[in-house]
Amino acid sequence: MKDDLVEIVEQIQRQCILVIGDMVADVYLDGRISRISREAPVLVLEQERENFVPGGAANVVHNVATLGGLVWAVGILGSDEQGRGLRLVLEEKGVNTEGLVHDSSRLTISKTRVVAGGSGTVSQQIVRIDRETKAPLSQVVEAELSKVLAELLPKVKGVVLSDYGSGTITEALRKQVIEFCDNNAIPCVVDSRYDLLSFKGVHYIKQNDAEAAKVAGFEITNDELLVKAGAIILEKMNAKGVLITRGSKGMTLFENNGAIHHVPVTNKSEVFDVSGAGDTAVATFILCLASGVEPVLAAELANFASGIAVRKFGTAAVTAKELKQVIGAN
Repeated sequence: MKDDLVEIVEQIQRQCILVIGDMVADVYLDGRISRISREAPVLVLEQERENFVPGGAANVVHNVATLGGLVWAVGILGSDEQGRGLRLVLEEKGVNTEGLVHDSSRLTISKTRVVAGGSGTVSQQIVRIDRETKAPLSQVVEAELSKVLAELLPKVKGVVLSDYGSGTITEALRKQVIEFCDNNAIPCVVDSRYDLLSFKGVHYIKQNDAEAAKVAGFEITNDELLVKAGAIILEKMNAKGVLITRGSKGMTLFENNGAIHHVPVTNKSEVFDVSGAGDTAVATFILCLASGVEPVLAAELANFASGIAVRKFGTAAVTAKELKQVIGAN
């Protein structure tokens, strides 16, 4: 089994993937605690560094790139520092960013985390500041994204729809992507945080257990209810498969042929941060499907990749080298 998975890591190299969705700039402001302010009972920080990290759909993009795929990012950026920073980071990773449309009327979706530390103390996040435009996309911007998709979809072997609820993937764009993938036998995966049922007809679905419970309509407290939820989602979505991530319990893949595959965690060592681990799973899963890998093996490799991501701080990407090393160690 180890040899099979290592071979798959080689197989997914340079597979062409398109990711459309809510591109987020995760900004980390690191500061050293200087003193207590005289203006209010708050810390005064001396800023030491500012880092831009891909978040949201951009984290899926980032992971596809670091795992060895060729990836096109499709989404919206504002004409602001966050948008410029996010584009630069993605381009440095070899991402094709021609599908990132500028909309000067919108803010780049960003989550700025202020991290404070001092001499002899552990750095920790003290506040997060979120920015985004709530208004729906204009018809002009939607048409531009549709044009981008028409140009790029014929070039790729797999598609991810990464929906964080910020409105990038409109009804018309959903329909365009799903119909193209269906008509051209291109595997497509959706990861939708709040509106999964609007993506009916997509081939594969990734949800965490809390999201799956919401769609199924009941709390998932045991394996029996998990199986029931998986069957309900498969039927509601008319999908080929549903991958439910379960934290410390690993993952479960439900296929429309009735097969159910429980994939246990690969490493029970300390978990540092679960941020973005689902994006890592989606990126690995679509790379495998685009390579013609059986879904169950795709889920097993995604499980290994997620196990690496949770041991990193913040939204983090996983490399093919790391994946091979972890597979060999298990």
